[in-house]
Amino acid sequence: MINGAHFLLYSKDAEADRAFLRDVLNLRGVDAGGGWLIFALPPAELGVHPSEGNFVQEHAEQPMMGAVLYLMCDDLAAMMAELKSKGVELTQVQHAEWGDCTSLILPSRGHIGLYQPRHATAI
Repeated sequence: MINGAHFLLYSKDAEADRAFLRDVLNLRGVDAGGGWLIFALPPAELGVHPSEGNFVQEHAEQPMMGAVLYLMCDDLAAMMAELKSKGVELTQVQHAEWGDCTSLILPSRGHIGLYQPRHATAI
């Protein structure tokens, strides 16, 4: 029985991004040893999108499918205001038929998506 999912983010500054997830987004976590933080995520859903070209990351000597992480919220404008008050840099909002989205810019300058869906969700 599958009992969970574990996402991997590849960062050019993992320590700073871990601190951001812990201190700014307030994600609960555990120390798996040596300061290696593993974070609990809110409930999740999975969509499979068509890909153009190779979008893979090698891990454990296996070519793994590429993935993009979007955090979901009920009120994008309010969530953006809260994040901006904490000094978080965000990209311009994009409007699509499936929802409104932006991305959070992490200390490593990597991006995580944030969106307010307009479609039925699985959670």
